[in-house]
Amino acid sequence: MNKTGKYEFIAEPFHCDFSGRMFLGHLGNQMLNAADFHSTDRGFGMKYLMGIQRSWVLSRLAIEMVEMPEQYEHYSVETWVESAMKFFTQRNFCVLGSDGRVYGYGRSVWAMIDTATRQPTDIFAIDNGAINQWIVDDKLCPIERGGRVKMSDKSEFVGEMEIHYNDIDINGHVNSVKYIEHVLDLWDIAWYREHRLKRFEIAYVAESHQGDKIRFFREQTVDNECCVRLAKTELGSEKEVEVCRCRLVFS
Repeated sequence: MNKTGKYEFIAEPFHCDFSGRMFLGHLGNQMLNAADFHSTDRGFGMKYLMGIQRSWVLSRLAIEMVEMPEQYEHYSVETWVESAMKFFTQRNFCVLGSDGRVYGYGRSVWAMIDTATRQPTDIFAIDNGAINQWIVDDKLCPIERGGRVKMSDKSEFVGEMEIHYNDIDINGHVNSVKYIEHVLDLWDIAWYREHRLKRFEIAYVAESHQGDKIRFFREQTVDNECCVRLAKTELGSEKEVEVCRCRLVFS
């Protein structure tokens, strides 16, 4: 079996925005699907891990696109593991058109957790470190890794929402991509008619669950670049706990 996985998808029209091109959130979902297909085929996927009280959780994700696939277009997502450490592994993505052109790339960092304690656990303890045999350290992923998103204390409160059923995934917390979708909703269609989202970074800090309220704080750091901080308040409490930070680069 090849160390790199390649998975075919189609840009269904109901997964595309007003411009006829895919929503970034849906492309993010397909990247996560590709990651699951790849890891499952090689013996360290979610189906196996859930049976031994383990799970993958996304820690960081950076997506940088030249353009997005258009509706009805067939495209593929390549994915491979770049490196693995005791508690984290780095996985990359490449989005390709049916003609072989590169639409963009993604970089991600994952942790493995114990589903009972919700604490990180040793990746190498799974099948005697079998993930090491699938590492590809010589395949190009030319975009920068996602870093620490820096914000000042001058960020502006721009909205609040409550977490509901459709936000929750198989791990019992808010789905990783739902945060991306909610952040992108902070700008209206008029903005997206004039600006293209070139890069999106997200760094996850804490979990949130049904009943929590999420508060959004936005700050423009440089021209065509904004950062967003998400903080939760739990039911019956006004104490804020940071959930994640995002960095968006427009062109």
